Amino acid sequence: MSGKRLTAEQVRLYMSSRTQGRTQIQASAKVGISERSGRRIDGAGTRVTERKERHWRTRKDPFAEVWDSDIVPLLEQQPRLDATTLFEDLQERYPQRFGNGKKRTFQRRVKAWKALHGPDKEVMFRQVQEPGRQGFSDFTELKDITVTIAGEVLAHRLYHFRLPFSGWSHVSVVLGGESFSALAEGLQAALWRLGGAPLEHRTDSLSAAFKNLSQDARADLTERYDALCRHYGMTATRNNRGVSHENGAVESPHGHLKRRMAQALLLRASSDFPTLEDYRQWLDALVGRFNRRCADALAIERAQLQALPARRTTDYSEQVVSVTTSSTIEVKRVLYSVPARLIGERLR
Repeated sequence: MSGKRLTAEQVRLYMSSRTQGRTQIQASAKVGISERSGRRIDGAGTRVTERKERHWRTRKDPFAEVWDSDIVPLLEQQPRLDATTLFEDLQERYPQRFGNGKKRTFQRRVKAWKALHGPDKEVMFRQVQEPGRQGFSDFTELKDITVTIAGEVLAHRLYHFRLPFSGWSHVSVVLGGESFSALAEGLQAALWRLGGAPLEHRTDSLSAAFKNLSQDARADLTERYDALCRHYGMTATRNNRGVSHENGAVESPHGHLKRRMAQALLLRASSDFPTLEDYRQWLDALVGRFNRRCADALAIERAQLQALPARRTTDYSEQVVSVTTSSTIEVKRVLYSVPARLIGERLR
């Protein structure tokens, strides 16, 4: 055993043998260590395996000559530079000097420098979820999942509502883009299935629905969203633009939902459905299965939800259009024909 470090298990077995009455020579032979090691254990006990902490380098610093002159000035000027970029730049400036084997050492060195001298990082406070306080809405695209209806690809996205406390979700198929109508329809379907409404509803500011709208149209859309939430007694809130983690209570579950969908379609052995209604029922059943897993938490949350109003509110968009001399109107870039007697009139 010469030259090998004693292990904690060897020390334990040796000491156990000694307490059973074996001699130092017998206990050492049984464990497979030298008699000299046995004497060391008898003298130091379990501390014999403890390593002394060292505070010195065991090898030369490969970056000593370039750290202060090349690396630190760059880090001070551009703190957002990452270690990989700096290392590759170093390799370009000093060919054949810094091999890839030194990359991990360099990354640790940069990380240590940033911890001591770098800028403060963004602080994210842990969100403590309260039952019945919040509900989140968002839309998600199925980029890696293709669903067909009777052999034809279905171009669609999903509306996703979620209660962050219990994890209860509602998902609906959206055939168009992100719009107030899709949000209103999906949100109301979720609340009536849930049987109550949270105190606050949060979304992503309907940024996609605001696209290409005038300032007046945006103000109107905002007012309609606020009115929708007021109808259910909810405070309408929006995420701050560019702060993605604020919608994390629904963004992260998007990934879980899509993974479950992909796995369920594999298990089904087909992503083709006879009708759109069949697909909607399949998706509804899939979401229902993992909603059942949060039944206990949902029971707690339901007790804190607000009662629903007597009826739903409108979940469609209104638009004022003029009837052309061709007896047509244009709604969202689609032409519709109307009776000729309405030529020149304005329709809502």
